[in-house]
Amino acid sequence: MTFSLFLQNLINGLNQGAIYALIALGYTMVYGIIRMINFAHGDFIMIGAYTLFYTIPLMVNAGMPAWLSVFGAVAVCAAVGVLVETVAYRPVRKAGSMSALITAMAMSIFLENLAMVLFGARPHNVQKIFNLPSVKVWGVTLSMNVLLTIFIGVAIMAGLQIFVKKTRMGKAMRAVPQDPDASILAGINVNKVITITFAIGSGLAAVAALMYCSGYPRVTNDMGSMMGIKAFIAAVFGGIGVIPGAMLGGVLVGLIEIFVKLFAPGWYEAVTYTILIVILLVKPSGILGKNVGEKV
Repeated sequence: MTFSLFLQNLINGLNQGAIYALIALGYTMVYGIIRMINFAHGDFIMIGAYTLFYTIPLMVNAGMPAWLSVFGAVAVCAAVGVLVETVAYRPVRKAGSMSALITAMAMSIFLENLAMVLFGARPHNVQKIFNLPSVKVWGVTLSMNVLLTIFIGVAIMAGLQIFVKKTRMGKAMRAVPQDPDASILAGINVNKVITITFAIGSGLAAVAALMYCSGYPRVTNDMGSMMGIKAFIAAVFGGIGVIPGAMLGGVLVGLIEIFVKLFAPGWYEAVTYTILIVILLVKPSGILGKNVGEKV
């Protein structure tokens, strides 16, 4: 492998990994607070992508930059995330993990079929979001669009980590999973914390949709299901419930996928799922996760 080919695939892998990491953050934030796997989270990417599809032409016709449409996508995804949590997840929160899991899977199927009814099963092409020139580095032509999406992903992940560690709401998010009852006694509104967590996680899915559509400008009703599964693998790989773990897992899964595609194009899907099996067998808590005994 030449150095130029390695560098090109490294950049592509980081771009793919940043998208997975942003989606994985949504999984890990929800799991970290209420110990629930929100399998409908991947479909929020689809909602964000459809929002971009319809709002980008409005922005362009109004003479504004196309990327401003991401704010509308974040707002829509956050609103849908809060609605799903309030209507579907909150009533089964105390019914057990199996009820919550089945509800999440049902919600995923519902959102995908609702999108097919509203927008059709035909793929829709999203207008170009960024129109930046390419640069040549060490003989490799790199798209500035890709470099920008990587930068956006890193900046958001770093900002989220600071938010969780330094702000009052972030501290409440860390306190609730430790002891919900004690959190209530300390004056923390647990329902409010959970709702805000869903809103943030769903908003991150909209940013992931922006990053995905900037490289692959096509949206379908089922686009979020496969990316959601890959991001879930990334979250488990890095340590679900741990924000740095979601970042690390997303980047590693993205890099592994791209480089496996380079050497064995037909095997990258199998390798991705093998990672999940291996990590569950060897270290179920993930790379940065910690084994915590159940209270009895």
